[in-house]
Amino acid sequence: MAQKPVEVVEACGNAGMYKANLSVPNWLVRSFMAGLFIAVGAALCTVTGTGLDKFMGPGFKSLIGGAVFPIGLIAIVLTGMSLFTGDTMLIPMAVWQKKTTWSKVMSCWFWVYIGNFVGSLFWAYIMVYGPFVKGGGYELTVFGQSAIAVAEAKTLPYIAHGGWGLWSCFLKAIACNLLVNVALLLGFSSKAMVGKFFGIWFPIMAFVALGMEHCVANMYFIPAGIMLGAKVTWMQFIQWNLIPATLGNIVGGFFFIGAVYFWSFQQELSTSKAT
Repeated sequence: MAQKPVEVVEACGNAGMYKANLSVPNWLVRSFMAGLFIAVGAALCTVTGTGLDKFMGPGFKSLIGGAVFPIGLIAIVLTGMSLFTGDTMLIPMAVWQKKTTWSKVMSCWFWVYIGNFVGSLFWAYIMVYGPFVKGGGYELTVFGQSAIAVAEAKTLPYIAHGGWGLWSCFLKAIACNLLVNVALLLGFSSKAMVGKFFGIWFPIMAFVALGMEHCVANMYFIPAGIMLGAKVTWMQFIQWNLIPATLGNIVGGFFFIGAVYFWSFQQELSTSKAT
């Protein structure tokens, strides 16, 4: 069974209200797990894509990475954790439906962002001193070498192109979170677990395969590479990827999905409340 589009929008507002009313410790715990889950998908993307481009071509490598990455958001949605990129749509949707306040939005975004970052770094540490090195030492596995290449590819080209590099990252981030929140809408549209699974899976696969920028995924990808010896500094990561990716993700979720879908169905929402 599927919900009507207006019911999906209303469900998003209800979910945003629920998230907005959680305590700070609850936000931190849920967002820590969400950051960890996204990092699991990102690590799996790195491992399964290693070496594929040499034999199958870069398009097939992107397809495989996209096919495995959605495990993170599926786990987050089905277990009720909190992801910053999803909350850029869900909690403002609750404000527009008069179910919470803008101060709650800002507070939630702040704490969830921190929790996502810590969870992503935790999983990066596990991968860096686990599967990405041989026997816990300093000799990299082929997957560790791939992780370094990913971190450098997500930072160095932007630096090389200056302002246009920042603009490119920002645009990719808008597109990314537009698709992430389409995935959430499709997840809310289904009442069955299998429907939620496939509704989430396809848009997430699309943004990864297309090479878009997700700030929480990058909280794993680039720190993991830095820890392994990538030619990227923490400041370069923050300036040339994390900041533009975060801003673009906010625009993609807040405006392109949250505002658009609320505006499209606000009259029907008002009518349903009146009756």
